[in-house]
Amino acid sequence: MSSSTSTVGGAIRRDGGASGGRVGRTVSGLVIALGCVLFLGGFGWGAVDYKPYTVPTNSMQPTVSPGDKVLAQRISGSDVRRGDVVVFSDALWGNQPMVKRVVAVGGDTVQCCDKQNRLTVNGEPITEDYLNRDSGTGALASLTPFKSTVPKGALFVLGDNREVSEDSRIHLDDAEQGAVPAGDVQGRVDATAWPLGRLGMLPRTSAFDAFPGGGQSPPGPLRWLALAVVAGAALIFGGAAYGPVSGLVRRK
Repeated sequence: MSSSTSTVGGAIRRDGGASGGRVGRTVSGLVIALGCVLFLGGFGWGAVDYKPYTVPTNSMQPTVSPGDKVLAQRISGSDVRRGDVVVFSDALWGNQPMVKRVVAVGGDTVQCCDKQNRLTVNGEPITEDYLNRDSGTGALASLTPFKSTVPKGALFVLGDNREVSEDSRIHLDDAEQGAVPAGDVQGRVDATAWPLGRLGMLPRTSAFDAFPGGGQSPPGPLRWLALAVVAGAALIFGGAAYGPVSGLVRRK
């Protein structure tokens, strides 16, 4: 942009510099506005779509540890697939939020164990790469044998730390044969939010990929929401810093 210089009453006025300052302030305001949209929009969408939970026990180690804060996307239990880690609350289980992994869905026959101490679903052995291999049992699928045919509209859930987990195996005599009604699901766990050392998306498993319908359900928009929040914060700080930085440059 070219600048013009005029003299009024012995004072020199640089019109181009003033115009450039106005443009810079306008751009700065637009950057801050866009940053606010991304930052607040990401937080708002996340608050609607996700709910935080605290993991109470070590039954899901090593995937999540006791005291971890996890983020669960609010989804219908009918959308849950084998391999998903879910939060549910059921009256027969104490009516408290619990975190477990779905290993079988309605119509499946789940059994343990085969000759290699593996879980089987519909007769197919499952290589459970998520089990706690630091346990004294060497990551056995179960310390006790069991078999159950999952009722329609229900889910058979187990903890990843089979040595200590109280899960569907101890509810086999219930009306649902150990399964949890899909309607009791409150969300699917997508990520760990706290502590910072464990911050990140939950590891995904390929253990059930060969089954009809595929393995785990795809994760929700959490990655994109986090990116929007970070980008929004960067734009807000960048736009706010324009004034002081440009002033310093002009003085120099």
